[in-house]
Amino acid sequence: MHAAETRLSREAITRLIGAAVLAPSPHNSQPWIFRVRGRCIGVIADRTRALPANDPDDRELTLSCGCALFNLRVAAAHAQLGTQVHGPSGACDPDCLARLEILPDAAPDAALAALHDAMAERRTYRKTFAARPVAPAALDALVAAATSEQAWLHVLQGDSQRRMAAELIAEGDDAQWADPAWRRELAAWMHPRRRGDGLVLPDLAVPLAQAVVRTFDIGHGVAARDVQLADASPVLAVLGTRGDDLASRVDAGQALQRTLLTACRHGLQASFLNQPIEVAPLRMRLLQAIGQTGYPQMLLRLGHAENHLSATPRRPLDDVIEFVPEGSPDGGC
Repeated sequence: MHAAETRLSREAITRLIGAAVLAPSPHNSQPWIFRVRGRCIGVIADRTRALPANDPDDRELTLSCGCALFNLRVAAAHAQLGTQVHGPSGACDPDCLARLEILPDAAPDAALAALHDAMAERRTYRKTFAARPVAPAALDALVAAATSEQAWLHVLQGDSQRRMAAELIAEGDDAQWADPAWRRELAAWMHPRRRGDGLVLPDLAVPLAQAVVRTFDIGHGVAARDVQLADASPVLAVLGTRGDDLASRVDAGQALQRTLLTACRHGLQASFLNQPIEVAPLRMRLLQAIGQTGYPQMLLRLGHAENHLSATPRRPLDDVIEFVPEGSPDGGC
């Protein structure tokens, strides 16, 4: 990219952000805003879309923004743009989690560019996986993907680790569903597809589903189903970090997305059984069960999908992009 071309067009910026929003988020809440100033894109936490019952300290919100940041890096590399990430600055805007700077003279990262097509192919696959083992080479690639983004990925080994994880998943389900505030929050994020966000249901089913979820504690039934999903999954894995501060959580999000896209390139899909991490008393028990040090951030199940799923909807890009004049105060982003 030549010096005369350092200013990206709005169309080019919008394409990059169109890839960023393909990132996963809890309840498909899409809790991000992208603040564009010159050749920098700030990733901003949109806390109006937070989930205080499910995610009281915005940990998963921050991970989701880290996933979106990683997608920005992939899209930029695919567009032959070099980049540099600037982490949380602690400056005026506490919601500014990171900035991606386009570097006109830097070479694009070919390894990132190779993940581009996987962004659109990735799905959160909540069904039972095919009864096919995952190749050891694919597992090695997933571990390497997480490690390259300052995280670790522990693949659960043996019946004892998998059984303990399943028990913690069931405990987490029971605890969450027993909480009326958690159920109300879940119901509030059940939306028809036309809304562009949330947990998508057919239009006519939304009111009934919301009423059932708000009213009834069905934790035991959900737990039984989730244990079956865990038991039938070819791979269960925990992604974690050495620290648990804001920067570590952004790193965890980037590592998660790199792992998910790498899985997709190997013909795999994933979904999350993160209840043992969302329910605080269970988090360290999960860590002890897998014999790791640090902080678990996500519990994943991976395997070969048996069905193709439609992509979940996304909000209009105009709702998530802010173009800011270059001369204005940046507030840290």
